[in-house]
Amino acid sequence: MTDFAATLTAFRPVTGLPISQAERLARIAGLQARLVQDGVKAAWLDASTSLTYYTGLSLGLSERIHGALVPSAGALIYVSPQFEAPKLRNLLTIAGEIAVWEEDECPYDLIATRVAAFDAPGAGLALDPATPFVFASALMKAVAGPVTSSQPMISAQRQLKSAAEIALIQTAMEASLSVQKAVHAGLRRGVMASEVKAFINAAHQALGLTPLFAAVQFGEATAYPHGVPQDQSLSDGDMVLIDMGGTLQGYCSDITRTYVFGQPTPRQRQLWDLERQAQAAGFAAARIGAPSGAVDYAARKIFADAGFGPDYQVPGLPHRTGHGLGMDIHEEPYILRGSSTPLQPGMCFSIEPMLCVYGECGVRLEDIVYMTDTGPRWFVPPAERLDDPFADPRIATLSG
Repeated sequence: MTDFAATLTAFRPVTGLPISQAERLARIAGLQARLVQDGVKAAWLDASTSLTYYTGLSLGLSERIHGALVPSAGALIYVSPQFEAPKLRNLLTIAGEIAVWEEDECPYDLIATRVAAFDAPGAGLALDPATPFVFASALMKAVAGPVTSSQPMISAQRQLKSAAEIALIQTAMEASLSVQKAVHAGLRRGVMASEVKAFINAAHQALGLTPLFAAVQFGEATAYPHGVPQDQSLSDGDMVLIDMGGTLQGYCSDITRTYVFGQPTPRQRQLWDLERQAQAAGFAAARIGAPSGAVDYAARKIFADAGFGPDYQVPGLPHRTGHGLGMDIHEEPYILRGSSTPLQPGMCFSIEPMLCVYGECGVRLEDIVYMTDTGPRWFVPPAERLDDPFADPRIATLSG
């Protein structure tokens, strides 16, 4: 057992190269090519991670519409309240005109006018899928031509990560794994879940990441995918579930480990081993060109063959097997039964087929893979043994 406070002093900030301007410009060019292909005149990027993805801006959602118009040809235009324009001008890394509106003016009419004036092919406007309904409904009334969702075109780009994006996620994942190891080493009888959460957030900050979330569940609470609202105290023999994530240069980590505090029972070993087998089966099914739903099917079959489920029934796996990860903690592709999205190089997603036994305990082993030309790779080594969940599997193989 180690002391959480002492552990924090040993952490040092990690670093990662930011996404280059050249890469962002290539992303914009890719979006414009898709707009031309789909016959759409322009796309609206709201104050979302997609705005950051294309322009590097992180504005934050508010009651005032704020974002950028990307025409199918030509330079983009930023849209801003007048009083925010000076700050916005200092934040720009991708050049473009700033169209402003005063408090008593209608920003939706401004956007509609600008879309109509674009000397660009196509018609209508494709909306960022993160655009709030209050903005979207007003734009649908103001803009001439069809107003549709840009989700297919934006997701087609964002779910295929570049080498620079994968490098940032790699660094973030390694940092979060080190926090997982520190939690495992520092647990003690009677520690409160809230104390562990506070350490997780402080550790991510010490490592130079922005804390994203921390979930800490003991005993029966591990059976519920999103835990319980009350604080908990750790007891001998408890199943422990630790889920966490942070962001580095806007890119997320997400990792879950489950183990036993003390000596595992035969039942706990059975459940943990089934979870490990299910995660491994999902990894084996992640092949280039295979539908993303095949990963869910392979993992879920392990449980069904062992008498759990079937389908989403509990005891068993009550939710999808995984989700894409990048600038959002949950994004496409989703690892869901029936999903026909073909797996392609550059896709990053979790494999986390949680085994839930309500009233008893649950086990979730969550790791992120990225697809290469030859198949999936883990960002960090998955857990292989309940008794030593952070052992290096390469050492275990070499030693016999």
